Amino acid sequence: MKDDGVRRILGIDPGTAVTGFGVVERAPDRAVRLLECGVIRTSAGDPLTDRIREVHDGVVDLIDRYHPHVLAVEDVFQGRNVRSALTLGHARGVILLAGSLGALQIAEYTPAEIKKAVVGRGSATKEQIGFMVQRHLRLKAPPTPADAADGVAAALCHCLKGTFVR
Repeated sequence: MKDDGVRRILGIDPGTAVTGFGVVERAPDRAVRLLECGVIRTSAGDPLTDRIREVHDGVVDLIDRYHPHVLAVEDVFQGRNVRSALTLGHARGVILLAGSLGALQIAEYTPAEIKKAVVGRGSATKEQIGFMVQRHLRLKAPPTPADAADGVAAALCHCLKGTFVR
């Protein structure tokens, strides 16, 4: 297959209840367009093992549908309590596993790195992230819910500061 220089990036904002995602395509001229965004929702009453399997399966489905070159994942930030960080770590683990099994380049960015790349400030609010995602991609409205905008922001962060090795 001929390499046309177009790269697809799957951005993920991990969570065990709601995992936000965004799939963008970057052309050789660096123009970026949104292909899809949304969330993978799990049932709060289900055991954690079932929930992380649903997250994994949802990410594998996105990889199978879009064949991205890169998986851009938001890293755990340190302000959370230990229990939240451990639970989030389970979701991140299955997301990274899905990317690794799909032979994707994996890029991890802290929340502050994503906000700084997309908004210009590492302390941006969810509303500011949504607004700037809308501006960068020339959308009629910000992606909703906010978790979807965060997934798109992770993908945009990679487009704005990442390197492509394939």
